[in-house]
Amino acid sequence: MLAYKAWGIVPVATRSLKSRPSLLSRTFSTSYIMNKERVCIIGSGNWGSAVGKIIGQNVLNFPDLFEPQVNQWVFEETYKGEKLTAIINREHENVKYLPGIKFGDNIKAIPDIVDACSGATVLVFVLPHQFVRGVCEKIKGSISPNARGISLIKGLDISPEGITLFSQEISRMLDIEMAALSGANIADEVANEKFCETTIGSTSPENGDLFFKLFHTPYFRVNVIRDHVGVELCGALKNIVAVAAGFTDGLKYGSNTKAAIIRRGLMEMRKFGKTFFSTVESETFFESCGVADLITTCSGGRNRKVAEAYVTSGKPIEVLERELLNGQKLQGTLTAQEVHEFLLARKMVDEFPLFTTVYNICYEGAHPETIVHDI
Repeated sequence: MLAYKAWGIVPVATRSLKSRPSLLSRTFSTSYIMNKERVCIIGSGNWGSAVGKIIGQNVLNFPDLFEPQVNQWVFEETYKGEKLTAIINREHENVKYLPGIKFGDNIKAIPDIVDACSGATVLVFVLPHQFVRGVCEKIKGSISPNARGISLIKGLDISPEGITLFSQEISRMLDIEMAALSGANIADEVANEKFCETTIGSTSPENGDLFFKLFHTPYFRVNVIRDHVGVELCGALKNIVAVAAGFTDGLKYGSNTKAAIIRRGLMEMRKFGKTFFSTVESETFFESCGVADLITTCSGGRNRKVAEAYVTSGKPIEVLERELLNGQKLQGTLTAQEVHEFLLARKMVDEFPLFTTVYNICYEGAHPETIVHDI
């Protein structure tokens, strides 16, 4: 039953059983596991630290499946005159990126990426996307030959030539099977154990079951589906919609307008996925990675926050990034630019008016009011 439930299949969901007949005869056993899984978390920011707390506890909940120690690669920094890794290992807390949240002493912060990944069989990628290729190049020879991974990276590699999912890029570079996790998961709330859901996309039932055990808790409910491509697309495209929602907040347009923007944004997300990826399923957009994450991000995420400040302050986006995000780049505006260039190369800009209008406001000097006039 666990394997079925992890794939979103429950006894009352008759249509789900009919739509996946090949799973009805599939049984799954952990007997194939010869050795315990060695987990490495690659990344240690706000979100990486929050999931580290979950993973640190769950490996202890399944002692026959996982090794108790979890290595976490931490980009070494100096915090108040001391190395951040030293503080984390002593205090069991990421005092810079997730202060006030304690995690188990089985989480070991390691500053060297090769050392952190040595012999790892399960890789959890939760780092800024610009570091993905460099990290993969460094760890190629360090991980276990039978390793598998999961991407928690919310972004896409988009160019006029095409779109690459980061799970695909990691899979290509490391020659491993990859899954993806995304959902309505604000890191601080997850770390404080406030109830939420998330979605894991995995084409392998065995890996789906493994990642279900690694992430599922009573407060962090996991649903595993087959559509890993849709899971990743939702995680990236919703940031464009959140920027649009932030513009309406800055303009004081109210809840009705914002709801309309969210609905239209969801429709464009779905259209984009179905147009350019043949395997994307419509049902994915009703998972936590889809509509739920979209609502959350449009209500309280950084993309919404900065977009609102763009309207109210009149300051450029890059200035607000420095002031409000400690210099981190805003994913929604960057993704809007990349999506625009991709659509422009295919002469399809007019088919995605919301995405295009966000681009025009951010990069072409269009007035924020066009967010309702031009869609």
